[in-house]
Amino acid sequence: MLQPVKGLKELPSEEPLAPGHRLCAGCGASVAVRQVLLAAPKDTIVANATGCLEVSSSLYPYSAWNRPWVHSAFENAAAVASGIDAGLRALRRKGEGSLHPIIVFGGDGGTYDIGLQALSGAMERGHRFLYVCYDNEAYMNTGIQRSGGTPYGAWTTTTPFGKERAGKGEVKKDLVAIVAAHGVPYAATASISHWKDLMNKVRKALDKDGPTFLHVLAPCNRGWRFDTSKTIRIAKLAVETRFFPLYEVEGGTYRITYPVTSPRPVEEYLKAQGRFAHLLQPEYASALATLKEQIPRNYARLERLAQLTAQLATSSTSGPGGPSSTQPS
Repeated sequence: MLQPVKGLKELPSEEPLAPGHRLCAGCGASVAVRQVLLAAPKDTIVANATGCLEVSSSLYPYSAWNRPWVHSAFENAAAVASGIDAGLRALRRKGEGSLHPIIVFGGDGGTYDIGLQALSGAMERGHRFLYVCYDNEAYMNTGIQRSGGTPYGAWTTTTPFGKERAGKGEVKKDLVAIVAAHGVPYAATASISHWKDLMNKVRKALDKDGPTFLHVLAPCNRGWRFDTSKTIRIAKLAVETRFFPLYEVEGGTYRITYPVTSPRPVEEYLKAQGRFAHLLQPEYASALATLKEQIPRNYARLERLAQLTAQLATSSTSGPGGPSSTQPS
């Protein structure tokens, strides 16, 4: 069993992602990868969907990966992980090898949209791996196009703002809820600004016997329009304004892992990014009001889910015969 992370000194000194890759300065995805892999065992096998991370870290003939690593297509990273899991289990049945940890990295485009069917299938089949979605909230690799993970009101090259619209007009998918609906043992959100929360969620996920999921907010200075030195600050603001709550779903029970009792004004988060700057102009007041209504409503929903699922979990374990009362003898 992996022990919780208590401090930086206990983490390995070797870099799992070597310097010299071609990711942008201040890239949130590279920070996410380092945090995830530093929390994982050294013998972890990595599958990586096409995207910013893959393109910039594996330009032939070079590789920045200090872990066993395989590149998959945009849409099938979870299927590749399924194959790795099946192969390791087949070898083990022959008395060869061991069940190495498997981690998948995919962006929001490759997870929310293009690869959702492969992810759903792998989750439903129960393959053992941790899928990490590094979410920079658009198709950044191909030119900042909107994805299912792009927030309401955000500017992208395919959701411009003007007289007819105020950026993206659709809400961001609730991807953790979609994954949790598959009955997986563990799913959670994390932010690179809260590294200990993120690393402990990685370790908790890897200890589960089955598919697990981690949704990591990974700010993109190029697409979000902020200075390269502000990546961690932006990620922290997302959490502190309740724009991106940190929570987990373990065995169907929701729990907010970093409660924000006194949220900072969401305008602090919006004005720090060029992609939202238009929302602070008078002509887009209606769109700003809509966004400001969504944030507390979503957080209140999370709080209710946490309360309700905790009550259900308690009642199921305290009923006649306890939790095993419905199990065959």
